Amino acid sequence: MLDTPDIIALRPERNEVHPRRPYHYLHEQERGPGGELKEVNTLFLANSECPFKCVMCDLWKNTLKAPVRPGDVPAQISHALDRLPEASVVKLYNSGNFFDKKAIPPEDYPAIAELLGDYERVIIENHPKLCDASCLDFQRLLNGDLEIAMGLETIHPDVLPKLNKQITTQNFSEAAAFLSRNDIASRAFILLNPPFLTDPRENIEWTVKSVEYALERGVSACSIIPTRSGNGAMDKLQREGQYVPPTIGALEEAFEQSLCLDAGGRVFVDVWDLESFSECPRCFEKRNRRLERMNREQQIFPSLECTYCS
Repeated sequence: MLDTPDIIALRPERNEVHPRRPYHYLHEQERGPGGELKEVNTLFLANSECPFKCVMCDLWKNTLKAPVRPGDVPAQISHALDRLPEASVVKLYNSGNFFDKKAIPPEDYPAIAELLGDYERVIIENHPKLCDASCLDFQRLLNGDLEIAMGLETIHPDVLPKLNKQITTQNFSEAAAFLSRNDIASRAFILLNPPFLTDPRENIEWTVKSVEYALERGVSACSIIPTRSGNGAMDKLQREGQYVPPTIGALEEAFEQSLCLDAGGRVFVDVWDLESFSECPRCFEKRNRRLERMNREQQIFPSLECTYCS
């Protein structure tokens, strides 16, 4: 088990980002809570890094070493939206927690809300322990609905405490309930193959269990994320046999089982950099397109048979 000083000491260099420019932005489609396909603009904002040093996290690579100044984050949002097409949903992902005052200055909330005035849904990311009155303050400024994405990661009783996320399943449940009482939707991030769980079948099983747990607590969607190495700590755990990278086949199976759950809500898989988990270059593109289609349609399509890797 690694603590915060260990995790920081193992890090490689972070990337250079600008306080008044998002480090990435893109346009995508996502199935909405009502079943309709929505156009989505996703912005990856640069700000100071998250105070919680999760062992598996690599988002700090695109953060600043000092807090942004008031006005910087609205400038980033304006820069991206000026270059993106029209959409009805916007995601503001800031490599941490939107309601961490060192990440997003509260005095910027009105300006941010004004920039997002035409969007029917605003999705931000936030730690369960930081879901408090700040969420309500920001919600009141928006014309559209607010949705908050939180990292549950896993409900495995031995693994979750080792992730250095400093939450329990009870913390997550309480945050989801608080948001629901205040008419704020929520979604959950779930890890496939978190560190400290190395059996392939157990990894799929606990991913599906974690998705079911989150959906039963009223989240509107779950995103399954294949756990990656490359942040220093995960590379060390992989060398020690405490982390095993997932395969595309495992992601497909966990996704299919999760889509079959009778618990309401939507389930997505993260296909970013998915090729790094591919064992066969001949069938990767078809597998990737299948997963993207399942994300959009929220239904299972026939699995692919590859004569090379089967």
